[in-house]
Amino acid sequence: MSIRHGLLALLDQGPRYGYQLRTEFEARTGATWPLNVGQVYTTLSRLERDGLVEPAGEDEEGHQFYAVTASGRAELRAWFDTPVPRTNPPRDELAIKLAMAVTVPGVDVTTVVQGQRRHSIKALQDYTRLKGRALAGEPRPGVASSASHDLAWLLVLDQLIFQTEAEIRWLDHCETRLAQHAEAEQARAAEAARDGGATGAPPARRRLRA
Repeated sequence: MSIRHGLLALLDQGPRYGYQLRTEFEARTGATWPLNVGQVYTTLSRLERDGLVEPAGEDEEGHQFYAVTASGRAELRAWFDTPVPRTNPPRDELAIKLAMAVTVPGVDVTTVVQGQRRHSIKALQDYTRLKGRALAGEPRPGVASSASHDLAWLLVLDQLIFQTEAEIRWLDHCETRLAQHAEAEQARAAEAARDGGATGAPPARRRLRA
């Protein structure tokens, strides 16, 4: 997730201070990726260092406002125009967990998969329920509603639903692959036992067969 570019997108609409940026970021993404004020100000400091934002005065309460620079707008446009790369996919904790589980003795990987599937199905039901409320126009607590904000929230929910559906399909696939692997291991073990039995036959018996 690019907090950096998300803040630039908000500042492109006018100067804001840290808490405003945090509130608006969460309003547009449904607080799916919560920010704390410390993250916001750390990112603003880096953006200022890179010449992408600049201080824009203070209000009567002492809030420091920031404004996007020409370089910041160019950076933002380049972000919108450039596809998100898939060459370096983000680390996925679930994929790492299963990859480790199949290599660690004593771990029941099927139980891990089934437990995750139950959790993912519950999450999918929750996301679907939230989408139904959003489509019905129900307001979100503590979030100012607007047509653009509601559309942004629906897009985020759609992504979460599609992603979770794909995860459940992948877990089903993992369970099938685990079963196939277990069957193949059993077949190899049975074949090895047969080969060992033939090799271990008494010498006299082998001569009689010859």
